[in-house]
Amino acid sequence: MATHYTHTEDYIKTLYLKLDIKKPQELKFQSIAEQLGIHVFYWPDASQALFTGSKAFILLNEKLTPQQQWEEFCHELSHVLFHVGNQSKIPTRFIEYQEAKANIFMYHAAIPTFMLDQLHIYHLDIETVYEVEKLFNVTREFAVKRLEQYINKKLSYQYGIVSF
Repeated sequence: MATHYTHTEDYIKTLYLKLDIKKPQELKFQSIAEQLGIHVFYWPDASQALFTGSKAFILLNEKLTPQQQWEEFCHELSHVLFHVGNQSKIPTRFIEYQEAKANIFMYHAAIPTFMLDQLHIYHLDIETVYEVEKLFNVTREFAVKRLEQYINKKLSYQYGIVSF
């Protein structure tokens, strides 16, 4: 069965292949940031993306685990790639929209569909969750949610229940 990629999945695949990232072991936020010209710093507050002129910065909470930092980097990367402006100066509903889009991007960037396709995953079980958790360096909860998304999409296509 052919894989149908969403715009987000296609964008991430194109981006990663352009950065010569083809395997989960190559998903390192330091390398991604460096190749994209994004400066990453650690600090004690909540993770966030900042812009100064033409420079982009991602500030990651230093108290998080490496897995949580990877997940948050992917969320903040979405802001760097797609969002402009200062959230303190835009309407609340637009902030909510940006955050929802960043969360969708985060799951797909941390565990890309094209890489999951290579694993031939067909159902959700504890072994699969553990494998994805370790392979993609994410938390268990994150792995479960992403696998649910992935499997539900595959089932939707398999049974012709496709929605956009």
